[in-house]
Amino acid sequence: MSRTPHPAPEELRRDPLPLRGRTALVTGASRRGGIGHAVARRLAAYGAGVYLHHHVPHDAAMPWGADRVEDVTASVRAALGDPGAAVHEGPADLSDPDAPARLVADAAEALGGRLDVLVANHALSGSDGTLDTIDAAMLDDHWRVDTRSVLLLVQAYARHRAGLPPGTPGGRVVMMTSGQDIAGGMPGEIAYALQKGALASVTRSLSTALAEHAVTVNAVNPGPVDTGYLTGDDYDAVAACFPGGRWGVPDDPARLIAWLATDEAARVTGQVVDSEGGFRR
Repeated sequence: MSRTPHPAPEELRRDPLPLRGRTALVTGASRRGGIGHAVARRLAAYGAGVYLHHHVPHDAAMPWGADRVEDVTASVRAALGDPGAAVHEGPADLSDPDAPARLVADAAEALGGRLDVLVANHALSGSDGTLDTIDAAMLDDHWRVDTRSVLLLVQAYARHRAGLPPGTPGGRVVMMTSGQDIAGGMPGEIAYALQKGALASVTRSLSTALAEHAVTVNAVNPGPVDTGYLTGDDYDAVAACFPGGRWGVPDDPARLIAWLATDEAARVTGQVVDSEGGFRR
């Protein structure tokens, strides 16, 4: 039966909690200054129960340092829009090939047996270079974390969705790219650009593969977002490339990702969506 082209007025009014009753796994949600934390807060504010993945040793080795998992979790829990929803967290080293399937299983179990939304936000920072300086170890490290683990997460999620009963609300997968295909690319981060490009290229194939499970698959390029990785003159130079001189903040891509998780985005799949705020290269 076809739907009317003119929805009733009540159907046009937005639900303030469009993800009430849904559940989500957000990877790389280990510090309050990051995109993963912002995404988790938005999903929670929209009514979803959320499972936060973290890998503290990665952040501890970075210049910005690690955050307290308890503080990250408390921040997301404070944003919950549905008092009946829950926030859980768990660690995983996603360079381990067995970790993605375990993480999906742990998240589904913690959230009541069903996982509706997968946001693969994690990535490896550092261990990269120019074409002249990269080596096999750098390439392998980024492959394991940035690409292989994402595909294994999507595989585990698809298998989980295939086992759910008929009538279950449609699922959502959102992956992250980095604008590596735009203008001058990322010549100083060859290994990272290579693996993020692979995710962009496979988005449409994954969307076709998961369509039979009523799951949409999209990728988001957030553009330069101020997560604390750049300071000084370099920070100011990037800011000058934005209209108004404002960097993106983590909640900017989080709003887009949260919308992609709602039923309003049910017809959007197989897309790489740029959310760069008019950034001029």
